[in-house]
Amino acid sequence: MKIGNSHDGSVSPPKAERATSRKSEATATTGNIQHPAKSAPAASAQVAISSAAKLAAAGTGSDDGSFDAAKVQRISQAISEGKFTVNASAIADKLVANAQELLNARANKH
Repeated sequence: MKIGNSHDGSVSPPKAERATSRKSEATATTGNIQHPAKSAPAASAQVAISSAAKLAAAGTGSDDGSFDAAKVQRISQAISEGKFTVNASAIADKLVANAQELLNARANKH
């Protein structure tokens, strides 16, 4: 007896054909029935506001929240002239400080 052949001489279709056959049977069974839209799950996310964000929202930081259009114009002009430099060290320091604050906040929760 060969593998894949049954004792009655019939051969089962390959796996891919069986899956396709099942899909078409399911389609034929359901037809064009419209299924109702699933409702959105209830909100379950919790948000924690960092101390820096709280300071910014309270307006107690060094920035008064006003928009400095002249500063934006100066930076834009420096970028277009190729004179704008990025202080990578300051960015890295701030990134590390923010990560440390996040890790401390998580450690305090547990």
